[in-house]
Amino acid sequence: MNYATIKYYDIANGPGVRVSLYVSGCRNHCKGCFNQETWDFKYGEPFTEEVIQKIFKGLEPDYIKGFSLLGGDPFEPENQLALVDFMERLKKQFPDKSVWAWTGYNFEADLLAGKKGDIDVTMRILKCLDVLVDGRFVEDLKNPDLLFRGSSNQRVILVKPSLEKDEVVLWDEKTVV
Repeated sequence: MNYATIKYYDIANGPGVRVSLYVSGCRNHCKGCFNQETWDFKYGEPFTEEVIQKIFKGLEPDYIKGFSLLGGDPFEPENQLALVDFMERLKKQFPDKSVWAWTGYNFEADLLAGKKGDIDVTMRILKCLDVLVDGRFVEDLKNPDLLFRGSSNQRVILVKPSLEKDEVVLWDEKTVV
């Protein structure tokens, strides 16, 4: 897997100061995407153990509240295979940091239904997440006033409660994650 960039002091993709990884590769090709260069799976640099260690180092300070996983799309099957062990290591090493991810795919119809790669791998990644922003970016529904999402069709989902209740539980500004 390649990655496009890493932001070590990101304040736009989740609450607080975060480390954000933008992976390469996306088949959604949403009209108006702000990150079109990341559609190409070969864009950027290889995601190596050295890169992982830099991310872990960046997460160490107490003022870093969490990790955000964006793209491209981290839930493309190829990206899932490259990310699953990393995500489990990250969650184990930093259990108190919140983990957010973004995908153009639908939580129930695509991810939980096993339509995006190996369902066991998908579930392992989902279990590492606190919040998932799902849904394609729809330019006609773009709203710059929305928190942590670009268009009004996208949802900000609390992953653990959603998996436990077998129904989507949405995040709101009052929820600390």
